[in-house]
Amino acid sequence: MLSRSNTLTSTSRRIIPRILKGPNAVRTVSTTSTAIKRQYHLIKTNYTSSPLTLNNTVLSSSLTFYNHAHRFASTKVEVPPMAESLTEGSLKEFTKKVGDYIKQDDLLATIETDKIDIEVIAPVTGKITKLNFNPDDTVVVGDELATIEEGEFQESSSDAPAETKEETTKKEPSETKKEEPSLKKDEKKEPAPAPSKREPTPAPATSAKDTSASSSTTPSWTSFSRNENRVKMNRMRLRIAERLKESQNTAASLTTFNEVDMTSLLEMRKLYKDEIIKKNGIKFGFMGLFSKACCLASKDIPGVNGAIEGDQIVYRDFVDISMAVATPKGLVTPVIRNVESLSVLEIENELVKVSKKARDGKLTLEDMTGGTFTISNGGVFGSLFGTPIINMPQTAVLGLHGVKERPVSINGQIVSRPMMYMALTYDHRLLDGREAVTFLKTVKELIEDPRKMMLF
Repeated sequence: MLSRSNTLTSTSRRIIPRILKGPNAVRTVSTTSTAIKRQYHLIKTNYTSSPLTLNNTVLSSSLTFYNHAHRFASTKVEVPPMAESLTEGSLKEFTKKVGDYIKQDDLLATIETDKIDIEVIAPVTGKITKLNFNPDDTVVVGDELATIEEGEFQESSSDAPAETKEETTKKEPSETKKEEPSLKKDEKKEPAPAPSKREPTPAPATSAKDTSASSSTTPSWTSFSRNENRVKMNRMRLRIAERLKESQNTAASLTTFNEVDMTSLLEMRKLYKDEIIKKNGIKFGFMGLFSKACCLASKDIPGVNGAIEGDQIVYRDFVDISMAVATPKGLVTPVIRNVESLSVLEIENELVKVSKKARDGKLTLEDMTGGTFTISNGGVFGSLFGTPIINMPQTAVLGLHGVKERPVSINGQIVSRPMMYMALTYDHRLLDGREAVTFLKTVKELIEDPRKMMLF
């Protein structure tokens, strides 16, 4: 029964948050394992104007129900949205097992997509009660990955320190040492029986014909390993293979070559690299100057920065360069945007940032979409010569290679110069040979004399 009082206790104020529609209804909110439900309890009373209080029996039962519901509250963890072009991925791994505890904002799972890895974060702290998928399973946005029962964090069995294991391993040798003396005593008491003499059995005689026949029938390579290991291709590798084959099947690819004397660029780099590192903290490399040279050359040949869309040609006033970066999972091409508006050092700084993100696996879809031209530097791996493949739907890709000392003729004299081969693969549907050769020749001239870049 209900009693009247002038004031509510502090406990009852927490249990009864508000009065609804007069003194006859009290609303309490309880959390269940499926969702948050609102429950309305109508309580009849005979009071007239005094505030409402609960007696000890009703109060304790309400508090017990509230604590029980809150204790066993559970949260479903779903596959998060990826991007407009991505709706599914492959579950790479779970970081926890069923029964383990996890903290809020800790990494729960990793989903591998065609371009990037997506991290699934735990929304609450609690115990993992259910994992609905296995590694390498395909998951779709909105699928329920796991269920977490909310509660205080506790160390899981898998996370517990391995002190007990070390203690047991330490105890075992000591126990064996104690047992060894007793064994020795027993051995002294009981002398070992004398070994019985046995006549050696003669080995069967093998004829020369038998040995020659066995050696001829047994191949020599059987003593080596002939094992094979089959590994499933990850989604990024599958996507790369699909895109490269699409490029070969779609574009009318043609490659033109040229070589560039790197003497002036190397001297410029040697002269200013220490000053640049000290002042700006940026490592002065080749890619900034090559990127700037490509931007300036594309002003004369705008088709290099264009694209074919249906029956139309798209020409752009901006240059977004895709930089090919090798990662353990495969080749990725993060984009540096508006290169035409950046200085050489700003380009180098942006390249350092996207390269680090690529190798750390932190690239987003926005980092890899929208490129208009690609530069691939195989020279960092020692490549001397090669033909790059167009990154569709772009029109051209510039391939850089290793710098090698070679004898060249300068003003009738044979001298040794640091030379690099350049390769420009272009889509012949949009670019003619004259335009492609002119573009590559302009890049060559700008690199051989970087001061010309100031005149554009």
